[in-house]
Amino acid sequence: MASELALLSLAALLAGFIDAVAGGGGLIQVPALFNALPAETPATIFGTNKGSSIFGTANAAWRYARRLALPWDIALPASVAAFVFSFVGAATVAWLPKDVVRPLVLGMMIFVVAYTLLKPDFGKLHGKPLPPERVRPWALITGAVLGFYDGFFGPGAGSFMIFAFVGLFGLDFLRASSAAKVVNLTTNAAALCFFIPTGNMLWVTALTMAAFNIAGARVGTRLALRHGSGFVRVIFLVVSTVLIGKFGYDTLLS
Repeated sequence: MASELALLSLAALLAGFIDAVAGGGGLIQVPALFNALPAETPATIFGTNKGSSIFGTANAAWRYARRLALPWDIALPASVAAFVFSFVGAATVAWLPKDVVRPLVLGMMIFVVAYTLLKPDFGKLHGKPLPPERVRPWALITGAVLGFYDGFFGPGAGSFMIFAFVGLFGLDFLRASSAAKVVNLTTNAAALCFFIPTGNMLWVTALTMAAFNIAGARVGTRLALRHGSGFVRVIFLVVSTVLIGKFGYDTLLS
């Protein structure tokens, strides 16, 4: 068990770093948990993943909030809607097959990467913001859609959040990533409201991984704040490209 926990701690360290910059840490942490703990149920794996990653997400959100003027007018309404609709998404799993969603997500991820590559200035600077009277309604809609997706499916939610905050609200990549951390924090909390009462949590594993997840998040936020939106954009594109590869592989072989 000690060797498995050591490998999971390394995975949590890298996941915390990636998640703090551009989202997508679950791409590393969830497969690592499945490989290290083959006897556990998927619910326990996902609960343990959320139980560790929420600490890194909270640390990243706190560090961004200390150094940046976060777009609270966007992040707070989106967070409230995401919290509620992540429950709806989780409940939908029982009757809507995830295989139906995977090809759609693959197409959306290809569009996200292509659009970002074709527009070199996309997200590097503040774009044209929405009129003030439209910010809250669109933040609620964005949070509801992405919260539902995160509760139902999950992978790629962080990337979609960043893309939405850049494209809809004119944020640069750095502030979009910081806003996404706030929303991710609420969706993780919503998931834990289900996983903890149902006993789907390995506490020793989750808390050990949490310490390394925080360490990775500290490094990730420090580099993002130091190097700015250009750095976040590069990591965003790398993570999104990996997601395309994963979804493409799963879609073709499922």
